[in-house]
Amino acid sequence: MLIGDIISVVITLVIVAFFAIPTTRGLYSSANSAVPVLLAFIKFAILATGGEILAWRIKHKTFNLKGFGLLPKIFLWGIFGIIIYWAFGIFSGGVPKVFPFLANLPEPWHNILTAFAISLFLNFIFSPIFMTTHHLADSFINANHGRLPLRQFNMLAALKGIDWDRMWGFVFTKTIPFFWIPAHTITFMLPSEWRMIFAAGLSVFLGIILGSVNKNRKK
Repeated sequence: MLIGDIISVVITLVIVAFFAIPTTRGLYSSANSAVPVLLAFIKFAILATGGEILAWRIKHKTFNLKGFGLLPKIFLWGIFGIIIYWAFGIFSGGVPKVFPFLANLPEPWHNILTAFAISLFLNFIFSPIFMTTHHLADSFINANHGRLPLRQFNMLAALKGIDWDRMWGFVFTKTIPFFWIPAHTITFMLPSEWRMIFAAGLSVFLGIILGSVNKNRKK
């Protein structure tokens, strides 16, 4: 086991302990109520970037992050976290109003089916756009060896450079129905203050999954 593996395990245990201890968990709840947008930035900047680092470790068999673009990815995932926070609010507030009959269902069906409906519309409408945006940003950082020179970004060239067969055949038609819709159904069954931290945690596992897929595709 590499030193980096040990450090990653320790960091994971520290994060788990932070949310397991009542005192620190209470601090998180208070901060999340006071500044939810800032917390969304921080949660995704840390956890989602951590997921990409683990994917990098799986793919390259090293924690040497040369060319990874740590600071640009921290910044972008923080911004994505804010966008996801807004999207969660829009869909969790809007879908139950479009389907008011869900409120009349007995428990546990009310909670389960409402969460499923929110997840379904979120992933059919928001996720493809978000995933494409993330792919464009990630590819741009990789092409520039870990840098983010925004003035050099060409949207048309970036869109033409996407492997649409893989984007459609795997990212859209595999991860959305078989990973994201079930995962976000669980997310929206949780109390609202824990949805974003759970969603940020999911990005860690997705990073590992995608890293494993990329590793297998190279064999």
